[in-house]
Amino acid sequence: MASITQKALIFLCCIISFDTVYGQLGFCEGDLGDPIFTEDFGSGTTNGPPLDPSITTYTYVDSGPEDGFYTISSQLQQLGAFHSGLDNTPGDVDGRAFIVNASFTADQFYNRTIEGLCENTSYEFSAFLINLYNISSGECPNTGIPVNVRFQIWDSTDTILLASGDTGDIDGTATPIWAQYGLVFETGVGQTEVILKMINNGNGGCGNDLAIDDIVFRACGDITTIRSDVSGEEDLIICNNQTALSTTLTVAATPDVFIQWQESTDGENWTNILGATSVTYVTPSISTSTFYRVNTATDTDNLGNVFCSFFSNSYRIEFIEGPEAPVSNGDIAACENIEIPALTVTTTQGSEVRWYASETSTEVLATGTSYTTEEAGTFYAQSFIAGTDCGSTSRTPVMLSFLEAPFFANPLETLEICNEQEVKTLSAGISNVDYVWSTGETTSSIQITTGGVYTVTVTNNLGCSATKTFQVEGLASPVISTIFSAGENIIIETENEGNFEYSLDGIFYRSTPVFRNVPGGLKVIFARNDTGCPPILIEFYHFNIPTFFTPNNDGINDFFRLPDASFFSSSFIRVFDRFGKLLANGNGRTFQWNGVYNGEELAPDDYWYEITIDDRVVVGHISLLR
Repeated sequence: MASITQKALIFLCCIISFDTVYGQLGFCEGDLGDPIFTEDFGSGTTNGPPLDPSITTYTYVDSGPEDGFYTISSQLQQLGAFHSGLDNTPGDVDGRAFIVNASFTADQFYNRTIEGLCENTSYEFSAFLINLYNISSGECPNTGIPVNVRFQIWDSTDTILLASGDTGDIDGTATPIWAQYGLVFETGVGQTEVILKMINNGNGGCGNDLAIDDIVFRACGDITTIRSDVSGEEDLIICNNQTALSTTLTVAATPDVFIQWQESTDGENWTNILGATSVTYVTPSISTSTFYRVNTATDTDNLGNVFCSFFSNSYRIEFIEGPEAPVSNGDIAACENIEIPALTVTTTQGSEVRWYASETSTEVLATGTSYTTEEAGTFYAQSFIAGTDCGSTSRTPVMLSFLEAPFFANPLETLEICNEQEVKTLSAGISNVDYVWSTGETTSSIQITTGGVYTVTVTNNLGCSATKTFQVEGLASPVISTIFSAGENIIIETENEGNFEYSLDGIFYRSTPVFRNVPGGLKVIFARNDTGCPPILIEFYHFNIPTFFTPNNDGINDFFRLPDASFFSSSFIRVFDRFGKLLANGNGRTFQWNGVYNGEELAPDDYWYEITIDDRVVVGHISLLR
């Protein structure tokens, strides 16, 4: 590569014109033979050795080739503006490439004779090429002078051009990019060697630096694809535990092509099949994995010559080891009243399971290691190599049966109970089973006295269970907080709320807790809810004490006395004014007071009384009205 100033002058001022004839590059669209010629320029950590002088007129240097010079190296970066990288050959340790710095004028930089070709045969030439200029270096304007190479194939006399093609402009890049270019040509009668030429179409200067690697010549034929009467173009997979079989292979070929079928056990080492020279080949019964392909040529003498014939794609009949039959995880006997569990099996890794209704059925019921069905019976699981129809030689039976379970016609029953006032019996209603109640009892029935949720689980001799629930609503009875007399009336008060009703005789009930105009004496109060629960009974002394009297001698309520005093075994009354002065007293049965003290009528007012009835004392007041 010239100096920066020199290159800039060349690039800007000294553009030399030349004839441009573009040919057609392309690759073989059919089958390829083995390489006749390969040039990868060897390997090693040092540069060289130089090419034979007959191959290039460029000058060899150990490193840093300038315009019109070249080197052979495993390192692309021979100058600072070149890409840093390796050759193109895959897996080639310290592989070398042909590194060229184009001369200032367009010229030929490679010329080589290729021998060993066959006459009347198509060939593909290919080579990998890279523009070495790294635009990140910034040494050249823009992307530098592009690389543009013409490939030419001449006959051995160097007078007949068989094929030609140009790469077109290949600009510099920021990263190294190898690209493959190809050219297809055909030899004529008597032509067994050709001349390969590479010509630099562009001028040298800042850029136009390239490397060539992996030059290959191979025979090119028509596309031949093998098809099987069993699987088409797809490889055929057969379980090696199945009966060996024969299959018919067919290949499409032009009428003027000669054919030889070949077979291989590894896909690499091939042998001809004696007598198999037609487009159709019927294989023998096969019991091991075998590869097949066809070798084609335009001349029968070229069959078997890897430099003059072509090979189709390989077709593989593969025998694979069938998996072991799956292992059952056990038959299932399920109670008929529970969710049906899945039938399950275990198989080896990489296998899949298919379920069938019988040992010979072809209909797949389900896939996977588990299968759920609502029908009792025996079902069969078979293992397969995943993604294939290669199955185990036997199927594994797994049985599903149903067990009779206890049955409650009414699994939820709603009841009512008078809390703490009655005893109710809850019965499972099923015999010959074991019982477990939510209360912990294990009898067929239990007795309860309060509401709540009760359950009983019954289990038969098969181990199947069923549960019944009793939702018992507890009906509350009234809780009496107090009963008191208000004159001739009896008033009842409760601590709780509810639809309660009351009675003084236990026969006739009312919803209001007040009884009016009741004679005094010992009473029995009946109280219950209105749902018919038994009543509660409370004894109560009703003191029928008047609240006022009017001593005006009209014969109506002229005296303060204790009505119904005869109901009590003993009673005694005292009357006081508001200051506690005793105004009158006497036996309750005979006592009456007209509001007079010491012969004088007392003024209207409220006066207090203290009445002792049997062993009880009642204190209150009465109004004197005039």
